[in-house]
Amino acid sequence: MARLFLLPFLLALGWTIYLSYYRISLYQGRKGYYWIIAGTGIMAMFFGLMLWLTH
Repeated sequence: MARLFLLPFLLALGWTIYLSYYRISLYQGRKGYYWIIAGTGIMAMFFGLMLWLTH
């Protein structure tokens, strides 16, 4: 559970590799980074809420 903080970094790294493989600029792929930040933020809030509720 403590290693979940690596998830956004790994997703962003994967997205960057994907963009460079298909020769898409980082500017054009910025929406993917927004989705990564939003998705992992929602997941962090959910896990924080579940931790708070179960203690």
